[in-house]
Amino acid sequence: MSLNFTISELIKSDTASKYNINNMPDINSLDNLLDLIFYCLQPLRDKLNKPVVITSGYRSTRVNRLTGGVSNSQHLYGQAADFIINGMTPFQIIEKIKTYNIDFDQLINEYDKWVHISYVKGKNRKQVLKIS
Repeated sequence: MSLNFTISELIKSDTASKYNINNMPDINSLDNLLDLIFYCLQPLRDKLNKPVVITSGYRSTRVNRLTGGVSNSQHLYGQAADFIINGMTPFQIIEKIKTYNIDFDQLINEYDKWVHISYVKGKNRKQVLKIS
């Protein structure tokens, strides 16, 4: 499998840049990001043959707080990413993920603007939620 994702795109943060915050993950969070790529993001990219545009990935505690993330966000542990796919709605993306049987912990349609996907090795709940 060739990979279309880089760790740098999953740790990039406009908030971290704006406030000069180090948003580098620890080794466990880095390992979780690799799992997220390998088990969720890359399989989706391969099946759709379309770019998956990451809008938010790993967040340090400070970045998470400044972006309004919840205190137990999976972004803090490298277990989650928010993304869009041009030409597809969040609903359509979620339906494709379910159809393709891609493993995940949570899929969240957030405000009909982007999809949040998370992955927790060995502990995926397969929750599908919507935030309006």
